[in-house]
Amino acid sequence: QVQLVESGGGLVQAGGSLRLSCAASGNIFSINLMGWYRQAPGKPRETVARITSGGSTNYSDSVKGRFTISRDNAKNTVYLQMNSLKPEDTAVYYCRAWVELTTRRGTEYVYWGQGTQVTVSS
Repeated sequence: QVQLVESGGGLVQAGGSLRLSCAASGNIFSINLMGWYRQAPGKPRETVARITSGGSTNYSDSVKGRFTISRDNAKNTVYLQMNSLKPEDTAVYYCRAWVELTTRRGTEYVYWGQGTQVTVSS
């Protein structure tokens, strides 16, 4: 019903930047909350940043001041600008969205993207 497709991952040196994108498509009436999460090998998945449809944001302490989340509601797309990257930022990054479907109004469904690898070399 809804697909989230991430892009923009890759290999970058420490101190570099990357910009991730996540586009949602399908049977979408509205998307309330969108977020980025990451999972490093051997570690649990953690929240990186989230943004509401109104533009309110929150960040994990580990990325505050270095990462910026934004969204384009008209395109159902969320972005993550990552600056001053560190080796410890290496992980698979996942997009997540809380979606109200056109066919199921009044109920939110949560969807995940397939993930995109970010590798930061020292």
